[in-house]
Amino acid sequence: MEMSILDQVVLKNTYKLRHRWIPFIWLPWFGFFFVQPVTEHASAKVWAEDGTAAVIFLFLFFATYWSRYSRAIFYALGILLLGIIVAPINGGACTFFIYAAAAFPFLSRRLLKTVLLINLVVVSAFLETWLLHYGWSFFTYAGGFAAVIGAGNIFFAERNKALAKLHLANHEVEHLAKVAERERIARDLHDVLGHTLSVIILKSELAGKLIDSDPERAKAEIADVEQTSRTALAEVRSTIRGYRSTSLEEELRQAQATLRTAGLAVTAEASPIGLSPAQESVVALVVREAVTNVVRHAQARSCKLRLSPANGNCLLEIHDDGCGGDQREGNGIRGMRERIEALGGTLVRDTTSGTRLNIQFPLKSVNANGAF
Repeated sequence: MEMSILDQVVLKNTYKLRHRWIPFIWLPWFGFFFVQPVTEHASAKVWAEDGTAAVIFLFLFFATYWSRYSRAIFYALGILLLGIIVAPINGGACTFFIYAAAAFPFLSRRLLKTVLLINLVVVSAFLETWLLHYGWSFFTYAGGFAAVIGAGNIFFAERNKALAKLHLANHEVEHLAKVAERERIARDLHDVLGHTLSVIILKSELAGKLIDSDPERAKAEIADVEQTSRTALAEVRSTIRGYRSTSLEEELRQAQATLRTAGLAVTAEASPIGLSPAQESVVALVVREAVTNVVRHAQARSCKLRLSPANGNCLLEIHDDGCGGDQREGNGIRGMRERIEALGGTLVRDTTSGTRLNIQFPLKSVNANGAF
């Protein structure tokens, strides 16, 4: 069965032995393979056989740690098979059993499979000892040491897998945080620029109409356009930095001024209510976006705003008598909904008679000092 993407990533981060210099640290243990031919003054034929086995082992050994995961386990099995074949010629082949058992924990994604592979090494060592009538010293090295080293490496491999998963989870959290921050900045820029540009357009149009009949007022409106533009630039900069703090009281005053500039009759009610800085900032941004939508799209003559506490919740209502009817939600409405839902609240939009936004969210652990 193919590995999942998670398994592949975890194995890639777990198999620390794939550093190209690691095999050389373990390689000196291979010297025990030559103890028997040296002490027994082996013939040229035996040396040739041992030399051939040594070359094959070195190929399998380095291939195990330097090849792709899909093939590495087969190279490790090849080392075990080589040990079984060479043991009748050279008892030092017990080291091959140990090398295979040491590698299996880092090559298998399942603990049960690792245990079965190490048991295969032990059983092979036992059968080799029994069939060749070797002394139990061979089994002690080929089976006993292999089991101990393999079990020890299981602990390290499982620990590395857990660390790899934690590392992967941290990367995922970091990625999601970056995505959320980009979305926050996008929403903030949309709210800031959408509202401010609407105000600039309204005041510019008004100044254009008044330039002949009332030059002084037109001049004042143009001055307001300049000031609004400078304020918008400062807000964009602070938004990008993530330090923008919106005053709800100021936002409500600005919303009423914007609606009146657009020629709407405005009714506003704002009861004292305790909001945290985060809640106040969200409500201010929602008011800004909602008023911008009224000015741009509603074709309304009047608009009502009401902010009040209600059964432990903050209630915000914005109702205009415009065209309504369109149930489609643009980026602005989606942004408002996401902000309110992040506070544990709801946003209900009714367009049967004009457009009514009913927004509620719980007031949690906030002192009762009035915001206005």
